[in-house]
Amino acid sequence: MALAGCQSVPSQTALIEPEPAPLTPAEPVEPVAVAPQVAPEPPLAPPADLWERIRRELTWQHFENQQVVRQRDRYLAQHDYLPVVADRASLYLYYIVEEVERRGLPIEIALLPLVESTLDPFALSPARAAGLWQIMPATGRHLGLQQDWWYDGRRDLRDSTRVALDYLEHLHREFDGDWLLALAAYNSGKSRVRRARNSNARKGLETDYWSLKLPRETRYYVPKLIALAQIVAQPEKFDAQIPTVANAPAFEIGDTGGQIELARAADLAGVEMMQLRMLNAGQLRWATAPDRAPELLLPPGTAARFAEGIAGLTNNDRVRWQYYQIKRGDNLIRIARKFDTEVGLLREVNGIRGSTIHAGDRLMIPQGSAWSESLAMADDKPARATGYRVRRGDSLNRIADKFNVSVNDIVNWNALDPGKYLQPGQKLTLYVRGS
Repeated sequence: MALAGCQSVPSQTALIEPEPAPLTPAEPVEPVAVAPQVAPEPPLAPPADLWERIRRELTWQHFENQQVVRQRDRYLAQHDYLPVVADRASLYLYYIVEEVERRGLPIEIALLPLVESTLDPFALSPARAAGLWQIMPATGRHLGLQQDWWYDGRRDLRDSTRVALDYLEHLHREFDGDWLLALAAYNSGKSRVRRARNSNARKGLETDYWSLKLPRETRYYVPKLIALAQIVAQPEKFDAQIPTVANAPAFEIGDTGGQIELARAADLAGVEMMQLRMLNAGQLRWATAPDRAPELLLPPGTAARFAEGIAGLTNNDRVRWQYYQIKRGDNLIRIARKFDTEVGLLREVNGIRGSTIHAGDRLMIPQGSAWSESLAMADDKPARATGYRVRRGDSLNRIADKFNVSVNDIVNWNALDPGKYLQPGQKLTLYVRGS
């Protein structure tokens, strides 16, 4: 009853509806145009051709001046240039493009090894710059690249690409985000570019790349890259034929489980020795470097077979080492007798020229039966440099047999491209044992 008493009936006033306000004519309203809904375009499918992938990202084609035109004409006059670089690109360019894109760099940077070395990891300049990115020995050491008797990181695809891109990024930051100046500094050194800019600034001149007084090679260097980018961007415009390169990985990584002879690795993977050498150009000797990660780059589709073969190796099938620290009074003959090996073999595996050794240094002492007969039979006489001029009909195999050395050694001693033919008159340096 209390709850009921709290409820009340609305008053009469509350029940009266207020009079509605008088209606006014409605203002005419302009019809609103509704844009039709357009479905977003689906992303472009990845192209099958690596050049097309690069082409979609190129942005430097707008540069057009006499320097660029001259370099473009020179490229187009070399009718075998594009087929040659396309053939090498099938091994190396996909990885470089991946790394350039991963870092968010202009895709033109991926074409720089075509300018530097025509994509040849065995390229060696008169100034001793080596590899795809043509890195000088001192620059390589400064950037942390391993360079020793067994291995040269300047010639290795992954190591050289890593440090080259690191260095280019550093130069890009140092020159205020100007890629053309960064590239000029990569070619001629940042001090030279900095001096050229300061000189122009003192004279009240522009300090961009095109305005600087630089060495002749550097003046051509950036236009070469831009000209090449223009050809790749519009090959039909310049009547250029660029052979297709698969937009797909060009290698697999095989775990060697330790040091291994390259000939054995090629056999286990079922690939040609030359093909293995092309993918692993940083490996300088007959066996993989003992102090590197135990892996090799292998052609696609061969890693599984390689892994199966590696699993079947015994200890005696492997290259094995013992390390010995040289003591005062030691010499190579005494050490060889101590470990029942050959002086020539100690020289070979430790990269020793002559007989000088130093107390405190470490020697690698080979063990096991995996060594090739030619090394096991090495004599005590030091190898000496011998010049040889290629004759008509010569081949790497014929020269190797004649001087009792290996094809791999001839390739490494002379920084040759194993895929190229020797030319009559070409000069080689051979390190020959004996009198």
